[in-house]
Formats: sequence, C-alpha cells, structure tokens
Amino acid sequence: MRPSVADFFCGAGGFSEGFRQAGFEVAFALDNWKPAIATHEFNHPGCKHFLGDILAVPYNKIDELVPDTDVIVGSPPCVAFSHSNKAGKGDKSLGMALIHKYLQIVAIKKNKKGSRLRYWVLENVPNSAKHIKDSYTFEELGLPGGDRVALTIVTRGIYNAADYGAPQTRKRFLCGDFIEPKKTNEGEWIHMRDVLATLGSPTSDSEGKVKDPVFGFTIPKRYLTDHLYDTTIEEFEWKQARRLKEDHGYMGRMSFPENLDRPSRTIMATQSAVSRESVIFASGKKGRYRLPTIREIASFMSFPITYQFIGNSESVKYKLVGNAVCVKLSESVADAMLGSMKMKHVDEPNPHKDLDSMLDRVPFKLDGREYKKREPSKRRSVARFKMHVPHIKVKGFRVELDNQDSDFAKGKVVWKARLHYGAGMGAKAFIIDSKRIAKGFNGDGQFKRYRAELSSEMSKITDDPKKLQEIYCRLNDSGPGPEEFLHDVRELIDRNYPEETFVENRKGMLPVPRDIIPQRVLAALYACQLLSERFKR
Repeated sequence: MRPSVADFFCGAGGFSEGFRQAGFEVAFALDNWKPAIATHEFNHPGCKHFLGDILAVPYNKIDELVPDTDVIVGSPPCVAFSHSNKAGKGDKSLGMALIHKYLQIVAIKKNKKGSRLRYWVLENVPNSAKHIKDSYTFEELGLPGGDRVALTIVTRGIYNAADYGAPQTRKRFLCGDFIEPKKTNEGEWIHMRDVLATLGSPTSDSEGKVKDPVFGFTIPKRYLTDHLYDTTIEEFEWKQARRLKEDHGYMGRMSFPENLDRPSRTIMATQSAVSRESVIFASGKKGRYRLPTIREIASFMSFPITYQFIGNSESVKYKLVGNAVCVKLSESVADAMLGSMKMKHVDEPNPHKDLDSMLDRVPFKLDGREYKKREPSKRRSVARFKMHVPHIKVKGFRVELDNQDSDFAKGKVVWKARLHYGAGMGAKAFIIDSKRIAKGFNGDGQFKRYRAELSSEMSKITDDPKKLQEIYCRLNDSGPGPEEFLHDVRELIDRNYPEETFVENRKGMLPVPRDIIPQRVLAALYACQLLSERFKR
C-alpha cells in the first residue's frame, strides 16, 4: 500500500507533484482559488479536493473534512512575509492566521487517538522563519488542552531548490517533523541555458520531439503546451527594466538580459516586463528581448513538461506557476521520508500517460498566440516620480529629481533636486542652491561650456511644473518629460566630464559629510537644481 499525503494551500500542486513522483498517493488537496483547484484536479484526478476558506472551518470539523494520511504538507500564502512586499514589513496578520490554522490541523491529526500521521512539513519564504516558534501549546492553536504542548517543530531550515535539481535558486523555509532531505545537485546546478536549449525557441514549429530538461523523458513536440507563442516585449518596457536592474538607486547591479549560465532567479507570482525582478531573455533578434514562456518558468520550477496549468489567461497561469513549491525540492523531501519508511522511490516523471486525452482536455492554451504591439499606458495624474541621473552613482552619491513634495489635492506640483549620500537607514539627502553648487567648479573653463550646453537643453523643457507632470503621466506630449531630461543630462555630462575627477569640498562649501565631491555628481546636481529653481520663478 502506498503512503498518502494531504496538501494544504495546494496551489498548482508543486508539493503534491513531488510526492506523487516519489510514489505517494495524493489523497487530499485544499485551496481557496478556483484556478488552483482546477489545475490540481487536472493533474491529480484521483485526489479529494476542497475549494474554500480553511479559516472558516471550525476545529471540530477538521477531522471530518480531512482524511487521515501518513504525511501532511502545506504552503500558507507568503505575500506578507516576502521581502518584495514592503521589504518584508507588510501586515502579517492574515499570513500568521493561515500558518496557525495549518498548525492547528496538523495538531488535530497528530494528537488524535490511533493517529497514522508520521511526518508533516510547512513551506514558506525565508523571512517567515523568525515568526514560527519551536513548539505550540493546544491553547495557542485554539484547541482544548490548555498549556500542554500540542506540536513540536523537529526540523527547520532554509533550502535552495537548485541544490535538489530545480533550475532555480529559490530559497524556502521548511519546518515541521520530517527527515532532512539529501542534496542531489549541490555544485551541479541545472542552468537556464540547459532549459532553453532543450525546450527550443518559442517561435519554432511543433515538429519533432522535445525532451524534458529536468526529468529527461521525451514527448512529440505537438504535445508541448504554453510554449510556442511570442513573448516579445516593447522597447519602452525593456529599457525601464534594464535601468532598474543595472542602475537602481541604492540596490546592486543585476544581469540584463539574464545570464543563462546559472539557474533562474526566484520566479515571482506576477508577470512583469518592467520591474527589477523581471526575467528577460535576448530574443534572438538584434535589439529585441522577450519574457519567458509559461512552459519555461514551469521547467524552472521543475514541473514536468506535461504538467498542465488551467487558467484563462497568461497572467493566471504565471501566478499558478510562480506561487508553487518547486517539485524537485518536494520530491527530495518525500524521498527522505520513504527511506525511513523502508519504501522505494517510484519513478513516475510524467503525470499524463495519455497525451492525446491530456491535450483535448486543456481548455486554454497559449500556443500560436501572435505578438501584439503595446503602447505605454497613461499614468494617474497624481503619479509620483523619483529618479536619479542614470548611471551616475559615485562614492555613495547620486542625484535625484522628484515630485515627492507635491500636494496634488490642492493642484500644487513641486519638482525638487536632491543630492543623496549613502543607502539604507543612514542615507542623507541635501537640497543645495545652484549658485552654491556652481562655486564647487571654481571657475573651471569646462564648466562654462557645460553650462552653455545645459542652457540649450533646458530650453526644450517646459517651464510649467504642472505641464511637466502631465508629460510624465503621458497626458500631454508637448515636449520632453523628466525621464528624458535626466537621460539628456547624463549624455551632456558624458561629453563634458567623461572621466571621474573629484572636487575638494573646501571649508564645507557644500553641506555634505565628505571632503571631496565627485565632479560628475556635482554636474548632475547643478542641472537638476537649475530645473527645480526654474519652476520657482
């Protein structure tokens, strides 16, 4: 008889699939999102499914709802704990409620008379580790039993999915009562280049065969879904992503496009072409870039190439994949349990043996979708702006132009130039008069030429702060906006001050905590401050 597993907050079924591949029977799965349950049902048809809010189920109904199994796994939604959500400082009340509910369920099953539960695992983002204790009483979990210990966490740690065979450096916190999984790919990670080369170009035809880049089985390419479609992104999209990756205000430099000779970075739940977290590939055409296909990110998550995601749009499928547990990490956890149960691994990498039936039953496939040109969308009229002069960050200094002091409710738009020094909690910002900045150049002849060229550049910019806001929000196209101005300033500085030199901060000429000021930064500050002062006239 095969051991069984129950999967809470199952999502697309990454946890379940890893256990299925090891030889477990997936007996129960729960989620409150319909596409997740539809996806899990499609790939695990013999499982009992529950669609609903587990918080609404009272503790005395849990045993009736959930069948007894050998293992319980769960991945409570982790948005509140993620560093991408307000640097990990978002409201965690719902996240903690879901974690406590999951622990309550485990405690009920573990402490019942004649319990068959042998192991349990909770998966979440690393930041959640500090919020989960080593033991819980019955009272803490909302159960009768007072202050007696109801549940003890035996094993806890941060695990990198790449060490277990997933082509992704996805770090996750696992805790519970389980056997430490053995690393299968430590130092031998699968790279993105391996996945892309094996799946082939998204713009190729459906002839021939394709090999699963993680599990190695082969299928006719006509059965490969959600891959053969155009994911090209527009120039305005990739340029914004490139700036955020290579020239972020205070965070480190990232590869653009992706460095294929490494595993993927963590796949997020939201598909975006214009964020720092965007995964962007060269498209094969000079100067063009593309996003990964759903099948590519599914392989990065180590789902088999025949695993199907049931959703009515690309964004829904992306969320299904991005929220999942990496299959290979799950499989390694399951394998460790099998060893202690003296049972053998069952090698079943392909969840769909009848591929014709599988293909007929998938309600929405992305294959064949053609590229559609996109235009930049309009911003809200009260959109905030904050951007530093591109690629001019020296010795902790950078110059930003912003509209942060605007009072849009009163129709007041304020543009300011700030000299930033440092990063994090110790960062400082300074607003310095243009005449004072000019003294820093000490009558430099090059500065006179720079100022003349800057005057010509400034003549192209509106002298109405509200109009500049409208241009930024794409509500008015009557001239260059703040982003274009900053890029033009960068080019102007490159022509006049191509080499980095430093200006002595004589007698505290500028109110900054340094004895020298980078000249390129000083030139950037002068340009932005002139613009700011222009609006005050």
